[in-house]
Amino acid sequence: MSTGVLLQSQLIQKAWQDPTFKNKLLSDPKGAIQEFLGFSLPDHISVRTVEEHPDEFYLVLPPSPSSIVQDEVQPQAMWNSDSVK
Repeated sequence: MSTGVLLQSQLIQKAWQDPTFKNKLLSDPKGAIQEFLGFSLPDHISVRTVEEHPDEFYLVLPPSPSSIVQDEVQPQAMWNSDSVK
C-alpha cells in the first residue's frame, strides 16, 4: 500500500470516528490534514473534501500526463492492461 493511500485511509477512519474532525475536514480540509499529520502542506497545494453518499459516484480525473511531462522527457513506464491486476 502506498503512503498516500495509507494516509488517505487514516484520514477517512478518523473522520468516521470523530465528528468534529469530519466537520473540520469538510470545512477546512487543508487545516484538518495539517493538524492530523503534524506538518504544513505547501502553499501551492489545495485540498478539497467531498462527502460521498450511497447514491453517488465520484470519478477523480488525474492530470493529463501531457500536461506534466515535458515534450523532451518521455515517461519511463506506461499503463497497460498487463500491469493492472
